[in-house]
Amino acid sequence: MSKPILAIVGRPNVGKSTLFNKIAGRRISIVEDYPGVTRDRVYAEGEWLNRKFTMIDTGGLEPESKDIIVSQMKKQAEIAIELADVILFLVDAKDGITTADEEIAQLLRMTKKPILLVVNKSDKPVLPDSFYDFYTLGLGEPIAISSVNALNLGDLLDEVLKLFPEEEETADEEEMIKVAIIGKPNVGKSSLLNKIFGEERVIVSPIAGTTRESIDTEIEIEGKHYRFIDTAGIRKKKKIDENVERYSVLRSFTSIEHSDICLLLIDAVEGVTEQDKKIAGYAHEEGKGIIIVVNKWDTIEKDNSTFKNYTKEIKNELAFLNYAEVVFISALTGQRVDQIIKMIDYVHQNQTFRISTGLLNDIVNEAIMLNQPPSDKGKRLKIYYVTQVGVKPPKFIVFVNSSDLAHFSYMRYLENKLRENFNFEGTPIVLSIREKRS
Repeated sequence: MSKPILAIVGRPNVGKSTLFNKIAGRRISIVEDYPGVTRDRVYAEGEWLNRKFTMIDTGGLEPESKDIIVSQMKKQAEIAIELADVILFLVDAKDGITTADEEIAQLLRMTKKPILLVVNKSDKPVLPDSFYDFYTLGLGEPIAISSVNALNLGDLLDEVLKLFPEEEETADEEEMIKVAIIGKPNVGKSSLLNKIFGEERVIVSPIAGTTRESIDTEIEIEGKHYRFIDTAGIRKKKKIDENVERYSVLRSFTSIEHSDICLLLIDAVEGVTEQDKKIAGYAHEEGKGIIIVVNKWDTIEKDNSTFKNYTKEIKNELAFLNYAEVVFISALTGQRVDQIIKMIDYVHQNQTFRISTGLLNDIVNEAIMLNQPPSDKGKRLKIYYVTQVGVKPPKFIVFVNSSDLAHFSYMRYLENKLRENFNFEGTPIVLSIREKRS
């Protein structure tokens, strides 16, 4: 299940960014004592009582303002409100209720979403008489906090968790293979999705940025259930000018995070770009199965060595994805699109593969005999045993005498030996080092 989204809204200069930074645990939003500093939605991961969530800091809302910048900030906040699971509406205890607060409250009541009315800057133990005026906003019981002093933040987050959607996944959800189609704008993601489904499920346009939201579509093929996510194209940050598109980047990264497998679309004409590498790097860091899909292959002039040379170039440019499968397709003509489902099944099988501890350690011990572990100052790395602790991606714990001696190069050597003996094509492998205590 995807992380719930918490949006922090309110008029300018009520302390939204300060609260955001306190919950995030680090300074992300710029905090200054004048209105309008936060113009874009800023997002980060928050966690409370082992529940993770996505948090959005929004620009201050001034509903009736005609200023262009302020109206853009309002639009951004409205988008965040629309997609949020829970909304924190911040007001200022020192200022009391303002006309802007009343207008925002009216806007929020129309959303029908869970809303917590948070009275910030309540720094003193005794609440002022003006605190009780906030009941008139019609948003339930106000919660007094001080974001600067972190006063009552725990109580506030307790209430937030109560309002988040249930965390449990159904059995059907767990059995479903979730696939995110990712890549730059206008690389053919929507066309590929339509070709897989055999119908026009999403809008296809040559204009970059047509897909603004991540679109989930489910399909059953030969008894297996798949959920495909056509994500909005991810551009370089400096090229993201339109307010709506800024939020689509967050949705795309969220789609990667909650998928099992990512189809990374590369434009055959453009080749691998720096932005492709960044997108691929994010999916790799999240431990997702990855299939590199080279689209528009029908537009490339070919000879006997074109396929081999192009594959070699991709492997060089995306060296950290040396485990990824590569397929050359044309979403327009349907060329080799039918291979994608087979590759998804293959990668899913590999990323959920489990190795018995006995067999695993036989392979590791053989690798140790062929290449002794490193030593430093007369002390040699000793590997006691290895055990698999998870899947998607396959995760292993390596118990050693000293983690300082477990050099990256030797761990890479062990990973390569595992790949030589087992089918881990299409999926990263995670090796965690743990010292064995007596």
